[in-house]
Amino acid sequence: MLISTVPVQGPIGVFDSGYGGLTILSKFRELLPQYDYLYLGDNARTPYGTRSFEVVYEFTLQAVRRLFELGCPLVILACNTASAKALRSIQQNDLPYLDATRRVLGVIRPTAECIGSITETRHVGLLATAGTVKSGSYPLEIHKLFPDIQVTGMACPLWVPLVENNEADSEGADYFVNKYISRLLERDPAIDTLILGCTHYPLLINKIRRFTPARIRLVSQGEYVSRSLKDYLLRHPEMDSRCSKNGRCEFLTTESVEKFRECASVFLQQDVDVRSITLG
Repeated sequence: MLISTVPVQGPIGVFDSGYGGLTILSKFRELLPQYDYLYLGDNARTPYGTRSFEVVYEFTLQAVRRLFELGCPLVILACNTASAKALRSIQQNDLPYLDATRRVLGVIRPTAECIGSITETRHVGLLATAGTVKSGSYPLEIHKLFPDIQVTGMACPLWVPLVENNEADSEGADYFVNKYISRLLERDPAIDTLILGCTHYPLLINKIRRFTPARIRLVSQGEYVSRSLKDYLLRHPEMDSRCSKNGRCEFLTTESVEKFRECASVFLQQDVDVRSITLG
């Protein structure tokens, strides 16, 4: 279906398969509070990390279409799995037919761009979901910019459930946080930079710091992705003029609104108004 190509002002769309993208959204709102945002969480079909490329692409495209229909001129895939498995196909194959004047951006490229100025040993570790690690997207993007950097990935399958069940600060989380960090550093002791390649992981940041040697820098995506968005809008005034600026933020979920409110409060430390929608 072709989306209307008439330029109109609308909110910046922020999409995630679940709740982790709220950590990205919160950084957008800190750095760029004047813009309007429309957050869509496909919570009914999360997690995406264990799904195939084809399914993640299909689900992500459905979400992008819906956000376009709701007036978003720009959509950020605030989800590492969607960025890894669907972004390139949507940008290259779908946007020309949906609306060539709109844009869809991800979170992997902005994270990759900052790595070269951070690592000194040129050995970088990636902590992420299994889907993101298996996709190879982070090594691919980093090597495009910095061919000399070695990237070693470690899937952390239990970290997202810990966060979403509000166990991030529990003693029981210690074992699983330490386990994956230790395994990664055993694989490559020269790592001096760790990418937190999942938007849930900032909620585990205190424990991650506790079990990470002090010499290692932690790269949490929200800060870098928000800076990248600000830079993008400065470099593309034609897109900036299409993004409405009333300081508003709305939330949509494919799950129950009650469950979304409960989980969103863990990520945002505030109550939110949310509407339920369907995709597909």
